[in-house]
Amino acid sequence: MEKLTLEEAKRLNAEMVTEDHLLLHAANVSACMGAFAEHFGEDPEEWEAVGWLHDYDFEKFPDDHLAHTEEPLRAAGVPERDIRAILCHGYTLHNDIRPETPMEKTLFTVDELSGIIQAAARMRPLGITDLEVPSFMKKFKDKKFAAKCNRELILQGCGMLGMDIREVSEIAIRGMKARAGELQLGPKA
Repeated sequence: MEKLTLEEAKRLNAEMVTEDHLLLHAANVSACMGAFAEHFGEDPEEWEAVGWLHDYDFEKFPDDHLAHTEEPLRAAGVPERDIRAILCHGYTLHNDIRPETPMEKTLFTVDELSGIIQAAARMRPLGITDLEVPSFMKKFKDKKFAAKCNRELILQGCGMLGMDIREVSEIAIRGMKARAGELQLGPKA
């Protein structure tokens, strides 16, 4: 496989992931990754595909996350750069594979960030459609809000990217807004 496509990522992910909340998380991360690919002048589909596939083994191996990812994806023909990006999102938590490329650093950062954005958007009558950075930052600073999302990792990722949390959040929110319907983050009926 020359390039991981979104269609192939979804097919591979479906072999391992069935839980709705994990599929929604994959879609959120994928949306963020596409927006960052555009920001960096990279291929949005490849980045979205990596985002979709990043938690490939999590449902079946939550206590051993990423230990059952590399070989199956390599056997499926997923390019090495994409496998490495997926492995890098576990840096400091599950492995010591440090993010080095913009794609790797972005995935490391938006994995947790997308969870806080999703939670913030769900609190709003219009969902993510009118969510702006200042409003989001209030939720980000409240450590009790979406408490399971690791803010230290997000800020570490922002540092790796050489970007401020506000700039990173703006790009991620833009990516998720573009997919509001798919992410179940549109206006409440």
